[in-house]
Amino acid sequence: MNSNQAETKERFVHSVFESIAPKYDIMNDILSFRRHKAWRKFTMNKMNMQHGDSAIDLCCGTCDWTISMAKTSQGPITGLDFSDNMLEIGRAKIKEQGIESNITLIQGNAMALPFEDNSFDYATIGFGLRNVPDLRQVLQEMKRVVKPGGMVVCLELSKPTWQPFKGIYYFYFKHLLPMLGRLIAKRYEQYKWLPDSLVQFPGRKELADIFRETGLAEVEAYALTGGIAALHIGKKE
Repeated sequence: MNSNQAETKERFVHSVFESIAPKYDIMNDILSFRRHKAWRKFTMNKMNMQHGDSAIDLCCGTCDWTISMAKTSQGPITGLDFSDNMLEIGRAKIKEQGIESNITLIQGNAMALPFEDNSFDYATIGFGLRNVPDLRQVLQEMKRVVKPGGMVVCLELSKPTWQPFKGIYYFYFKHLLPMLGRLIAKRYEQYKWLPDSLVQFPGRKELADIFRETGLAEVEAYALTGGIAALHIGKKE
């Protein structure tokens, strides 16, 4: 992807998330067949956060994962997103739960993190890696800001490989989902874009290879719910 394409994608993705923010949580339920909470719970078990651990949550959106980590570790958690409308909803959730003291929210770009090397125990990205202009650059940045021995964690939609489920899922994703987007979020074009973003995105095994190419060690990849999502974990040596 050249720099002009990357810039165009970045602008478009920003406008999508600014506009769908109020309905984002409902659409997540629909998008994942209400499985995204179970996927996050599985991920948190694999991460095995300890008391006081720090984390940076990239593309944190409305902050569900940021909040989960803050409650688990009770350490300093930073959420970063480029959509201020998404962060506003996240701020309200954090305030409602009374956990403002150990969460910091920042509007920023996942491609160039405003943090020093070796700053966090974990760097996480949930359902955001397929939306960035250059996923390798983002993974490099995640690796850079975690401490040696720290963990880079990606939870993302993936490509199911098991038939006939694969065919049914792609039909749902390509044809029914944009219609639901129109009905619920009044946004057809934005939800039509979601399946397109997944077509370009690497499958589970390819993404595990990219984790290794980035220099991450002990890479693990897990298929979730028939492969419609995947969890990837790598450690900084």
